[in-house]
Order: sequence, then C-alpha cells, then structure tokens
Amino acid sequence: MAPKPSKAEKKVAYDAKLCQLLEEYSQILIVAADNVGSTQLHNIRRGLRGDSIVLMGKNTMMKRSIRIHTEKTGNKAYLNLIPLLQGNVGLIFTKGDLKEVSEEVAKYKVLNIPTKINKGTVEIVTPVELINKGDKVGSSEAALLPKLGIRPFSYGLVVVSVYDNGSVFSPEVLDMTEDDLVEKFAAGVSIVTSLALAISYQTLAAAPHMFINAYKNVLAIVVATEYSFPQADKVKEYLKDPSKFAVAAAPAASESVAAPAAAKEEEKKDEPAEESDEDMGFSLFD
Repeated sequence: MAPKPSKAEKKVAYDAKLCQLLEEYSQILIVAADNVGSTQLHNIRRGLRGDSIVLMGKNTMMKRSIRIHTEKTGNKAYLNLIPLLQGNVGLIFTKGDLKEVSEEVAKYKVLNIPTKINKGTVEIVTPVELINKGDKVGSSEAALLPKLGIRPFSYGLVVVSVYDNGSVFSPEVLDMTEDDLVEKFAAGVSIVTSLALAISYQTLAAAPHMFINAYKNVLAIVVATEYSFPQADKVKEYLKDPSKFAVAAAPAASESVAAPAAAKEEEKKDEPAEESDEDMGFSLFD
C-alpha cells in the first residue's frame, strides 16, 4: 500500500494543478460555496463535465499557487484573481460560454434545512419570534417554516465574480443582451457627440452635425446678403414668395388625404348593396 502524501507534497501537487489550469483556461468563474456539501459538489462537477473544471481549496493555497504561476510566466493579469479569493469560494475554469456555464451551476441547489414533523402537527404554546433576516435557520425554525407556508432558503454555488483574460467583472454582465449593449453604445456615442460639439472637436460621431450646423450658418449669411449658391437659391425663392412653398406642400398634403379616402372607397365597393323596397317591387306604404 502506497504511503499517503505529506502536506508538503500535497501543496506541490495543488500548485502544479492550479498552474496548469491557469495555463489552459482564460475564463474563470469565482463562486461562493457556503453550505455546499460534497454530494452536491460532485453533482455540479458531473453536470459541468466536458469544458469546465471545478477546483476548491483554501484561499491561502490558491493565492500561493497564483503568485507562483505569475512569477513563472510574468503575466501579472492573474494577480487580479487574488482580491476575489475572500470567504468560502472556489474556482470554475471553463472554455464554454460564461453565461451558459453560470446558468448550469445555478441548477444544482438543495435545501440545507433538516425537517421533522411530529405526527404532522405543530403546536405553538407561547409567542415566539421565529427568525430575523440574516439569522441561520435552525431545526426548530425549519420544522415551523413549511407549516407557515414560508419556503426555506436554497443553497448552491453562486457566481460572485468573473475573470476573463485578465479582466474582472460582476456576474450581472453575463445577463446583458445584444439590445442592452447596443443601447449603452448608442448612449455613449450620444455623450461623445455632445462633448465634441460643445468644444468644437472633430469626431466621426459629431461630423454630420457639424456639417449641418455649418450649412445652417452659411444659409443664414446667404439669406442676409446678396451672395448665393445653388442649394440656397430655392430657400431664397421661398422667402421672397411664400406662396411657392404652399404650392409645393399642397401635393404632399393631398396625397396623404387621398390615400385614406381611396381605402374607404374601396371598402364601400366590397360591401354588399342593400336592397331597397322599390327593388323588391313594392313599397312599405302600398
């Protein structure tokens, strides 16, 4: 029977394993593992099998291994992981889609509350403050909660941070859709455009507005002077004789009115004609 490895040998093996995972994977989910049992953790590992690996361990060991790997590779981006290793946490190394892996982890939740009902009844003989927010649910409270219709908490691995190629961000980012990204990008472009216009700094986003504003300025000068150019001639004609503008606007207005009228006329054609008394050959007064 082979002798059990010593603590020093275990540390060396753990360092080697974590360094290898850091080398192979660029995406890591940092998960809180409070109240997660070994059986539940085994089910999570089995569910993620394929493109993801779950690694647990003491924070001091993980930090030590990360620093060792940083010294070997010279890549200081891994040091961004160290501040995230607080409390009872683990690492999920993955090559899959971060959102899909996060959703898969969330599936494995169990109730960590032992319950036992005596003959199916619970009798409360004195006023009891059952539980306050933040308190740990004990066996007595666990027995009462189902009877009161209060569902107990569920426990599982919870993604608290995401590491992706040296960048660290909140897991809420994984829930963002393409529409959310487009909306945020559009808002950013609007801010850049406003700033560029305010300080007269040329940017691609502000260029169309600058051209339009410049055209308005030139047009204002042309209207106030005798100078003109082809694009401004029609504007000057309208200013001299406003009736021309009314004539030009009339066809567009008539078209917009004619369209609904034509549609209404078409509906009338489709309706069956009502037969009059005269068509029947007699009158109501005959």
